[in-house]
Amino acid sequence: MEDLLPFNSEELIRAVAATATPVVSAIGHEADRPLLDDVADLRASTPTDAAKRIVPDVAEELAGVRQAREHLRRSIGRLVDRESDRLSALHSRPVLATPEAMVTGRAEEIERLLRRSSAAVSSTVVRAADQLVHLRAQVRALSPQKTLDRGYAVVELANGRPARATEAAGHAVVRDPSEAPSGTALSVRVARGVFGATSTGELQQGEAHARNKA
Repeated sequence: MEDLLPFNSEELIRAVAATATPVVSAIGHEADRPLLDDVADLRASTPTDAAKRIVPDVAEELAGVRQAREHLRRSIGRLVDRESDRLSALHSRPVLATPEAMVTGRAEEIERLLRRSSAAVSSTVVRAADQLVHLRAQVRALSPQKTLDRGYAVVELANGRPARATEAAGHAVVRDPSEAPSGTALSVRVARGVFGATSTGELQQGEAHARNKA
């Protein structure tokens, strides 16, 4: 017990606790536990055990390195295989297998839309042209010239003045026999031109019918 007293001294305990260098306690007395064992960084049962724990076996360390390398190699291999499988799966997709197919499909769709739009515009233009022709025919059918072409005539006063003072100025078209009494100079407009005439006065119903028949 007296041989262990130096390992219980306060000076030694404080010095070991304050040192920055790791301290290994390897006194070798298992039954007697000095205070140094409590403040040391590592406690070994014997000096031989301390040497083994402080200085590792080279062969054991090399085996650990080989084992770590093998584990790392397998991990990298699994990672490469997994990513290769993912890359193969991506390459097998139709879009990546034939990327030009997507562009070709879009080009065909654009071409189809262009044909449809061109056909729609052409159809609209044709319908509008037909409608314009129809409207033009309607306008021509309603024009005074078309009425004259059918054999009608427009009788106007030759002097351009109304026969009755009650009519507004400028309305020289004869609409009533009373507006053109006998001797009134008239201007008759037909489809191909204008000629003059002189009124003989209002005809009775029977006389007018006989003249029309003649």
